[in-house]
Amino acid sequence: MHITLVDDSIPFDGFTASARALGGAEKAFAALPGALARRGHTVTVFNRCRWSLFIEGCQWHPIEGTGKPLMTDVLVAFRKPALLEFVRQAKRRVLWTTATARQMERAAAAGPVKDIKPLMLLCSAAQAQGWNPRGLPLAVLPPAARSDFLADAATALAVPPRAVVTTHPSHGLDRLLDLWLERIRPAVPEAELHVYSAALTRAVEGAEVEEPLRPLAERVLAARDAGVVVMRPGGDPVMAQAYREAHVHLYPGHAGDTTAFTLMESQAAGRPAVLRPLGAAPERVANGRSAFVAPDDDAFANLTIMLLSDSAMAASMGAEARSLYTGRSWDAAAQELEALLS
Repeated sequence: MHITLVDDSIPFDGFTASARALGGAEKAFAALPGALARRGHTVTVFNRCRWSLFIEGCQWHPIEGTGKPLMTDVLVAFRKPALLEFVRQAKRRVLWTTATARQMERAAAAGPVKDIKPLMLLCSAAQAQGWNPRGLPLAVLPPAARSDFLADAATALAVPPRAVVTTHPSHGLDRLLDLWLERIRPAVPEAELHVYSAALTRAVEGAEVEEPLRPLAERVLAARDAGVVVMRPGGDPVMAQAYREAHVHLYPGHAGDTTAFTLMESQAAGRPAVLRPLGAAPERVANGRSAFVAPDDDAFANLTIMLLSDSAMAASMGAEARSLYTGRSWDAAAQELEALLS
């Protein structure tokens, strides 16, 4: 098949995630074309890459300044419904979306989605909850892990014990900081909490932070004596190593989280997690084996303390997490997509 993928968000290409931090959605879009090409398909990608590139058997083109193809077998429009009209003639059209149920309701009521009725390709079962698909074909393609996270790279756990958090600061970091200062750090006084955040890194460097995050940034900076360390997010090799060294990935999550990309990556890298039962996060773990889904703050704090205090348990659960994702590569995801399109 000839498959065309199109995205109109930010500049990136298939090499970007190895060199610098990139959002989970963008990493997913960048990983799928090569996996499809390895299965024998002819794949063309249009996005905001800076110039035309040939990456992993696929031709990437800048979305602006490059002629649109006249036809394709499958058009995969990423997140933006208007992109469903990018190619005039397509045998199949797919809207691969990370949107919430409310956002999908709006998209399904008007415009290209209503007229074209594409296959709606979701990232999680939680994403579809509360949504009336209005007769649209619907499928779930859970994201996969990129090779840096799946690589077999045995790493010793950090000393002193370390927890990492990677979610956006506005998605539960304030309450997590309360638990760290009031419950977790007093119980494990040598432990560190590494907060991976570009916005908070700017605060550490003295740069301006957007108004809603300023109080939280001040709290985080004031907690340095309690083992709270702000880290700049990095590319996949950097983040895979960070997960492998940590005892636990703390994932506060939020109800609108339809993907839980970094939770999936830390599990693939062999790191257990403590998470709240929100959004897609519970779908990414095996509760009680590779992670703990904490029903309340007390459980969240107690389970975190247990994993920070017991390196053997952290290692054992990490092995379970890794085994959970052993076969969850983008090549496997491409095969699943083939089946959905057949």
